Amino acid sequence: MLVKHLWGLYVQPKDEWIDIDTHHESLLSVVVSLLFFALIPAMSAWYTATVTGWKLGVGETTYLSSSSATIMAVAMIIVSITLVATFAIFVQWMAGNFGSSSSFTQALELTTYTAAPIFITGIAALIPVAWVIMIALLVGVAFSVRALYTGVPVIMHITEERGFIYASSLLTVGLVLFVASMGFTVVMWSFGLGPQFVI
Repeated sequence: MLVKHLWGLYVQPKDEWIDIDTHHESLLSVVVSLLFFALIPAMSAWYTATVTGWKLGVGETTYLSSSSATIMAVAMIIVSITLVATFAIFVQWMAGNFGSSSSFTQALELTTYTAAPIFITGIAALIPVAWVIMIALLVGVAFSVRALYTGVPVIMHITEERGFIYASSLLTVGLVLFVASMGFTVVMWSFGLGPQFVI
C-alpha cells in the first residue's frame, strides 16, 4: 500500500521516490490508497460539522444537519478523487513532451503520493478553528509541492532540469484544476445544493 512510504516522503523524499519507482504498486492498490487519503478530510469535516460544530468569530456555534454533512462529505470524496485522477491524466499526456513515457497507473501513483500531504492535513478539520486549518493546509501544500518536484524526475526517468520544468507545468495544471473545482462548488451552491444549517 502507498501508505507505507509516507514517512519517507516527509524525511527523505528522493530516496523514497527511488524506492517507489523500484516497487510500483498495482492500479487497484493505488486506487484504494487514494480513497483512504480522500476519506481523511471528508470524515474530519463531517465530524466537526455534525458533532462539535464550527465557531467563527464571536457568534453562535454552527452545525450542519447530518444528511447535509453526509452529502457534502461524499461530494468532497468524489471531487478529490476526480481531481487527482484528472491530474494523473495530464501527467501521462504531458510525459512525451519531456522525453518520458508513463502508464496511467504510474501517473496516478505519482499524483496520489503528491496529493497525500494535503489530504493528511485534512485531519486539522477536527479542530474547528479557521487559522489552525489554514496553517495546516499551507504546510500540506508545501510538502506536496516538494514531493512533486522531487518525484517527477525519478518516476518519469528524466533529468532534474527537465523534471523541474515538467513539475512546474504540472503545478500550473494543479492550480487550474483547484480553481475550477472552487468554481464548480459555487455553481452547485447556487442551484440550492449548499449546506443546511441546524439552528
